[in-house]
Amino acid sequence: MIQIKICGMRSPQEIKEMDQVATIDYIGFIFYKNSKRYVDKSLPKTSNLKRVGVFVNEELSKIQEIAKHNQLDLIQLHGTESPEFCSKLKMQFLVIKSFGIDATFDFKQLEAYEKAVNYFLFDTKTINHGGSGKLFDWNLLNQYRGNVPFFLSGGLRNEHLKSLMKFKHPAWYGIDLNSGFEITPANKNVQLIKDFTTLLKNKNELYTNR
Repeated sequence: MIQIKICGMRSPQEIKEMDQVATIDYIGFIFYKNSKRYVDKSLPKTSNLKRVGVFVNEELSKIQEIAKHNQLDLIQLHGTESPEFCSKLKMQFLVIKSFGIDATFDFKQLEAYEKAVNYFLFDTKTINHGGSGKLFDWNLLNQYRGNVPFFLSGGLRNEHLKSLMKFKHPAWYGIDLNSGFEITPANKNVQLIKDFTTLLKNKNELYTNR
């Protein structure tokens, strides 16, 4: 079944609420200081969700320090991190490497990362390392023929439910929800997320070959 990741969380109360939503699998925290959803405090524990830390061109030792303090399970990299850098992190964590997609994206560059990461995340290309709230053309992903499973990201909202039902790709692993389900940056509409993710999880079309 498709995996669901909620990213850009910061409110302790909302994090606790999300931990009780059965249709969510991953929760993401952004440790990039230039982000409107930057986390600069200790986060409450979660018992049901895998914890993802999002970083942009951060030092390895700093990532390790933050990961230990916040009990992270996965590291998501949104910068220009090299395959070698990803490989070092993969020795300790599951690694998600994000790539901004547009019509000029060269999917061949992903080959160098295939053994260095556990997942890709395909987002809309922006100058701000994600968080644009904009969709990209999913048809571009027909060019991706690798084996690394990927999260689909980039401006997903409630109105995209029908499109997600129709989307198919053999390496599609999950979706990443963020700005499209916010009231204000880092302040999520918990009820909308519950309703949306329940509909997704209940649809047979969202089963993959994995």
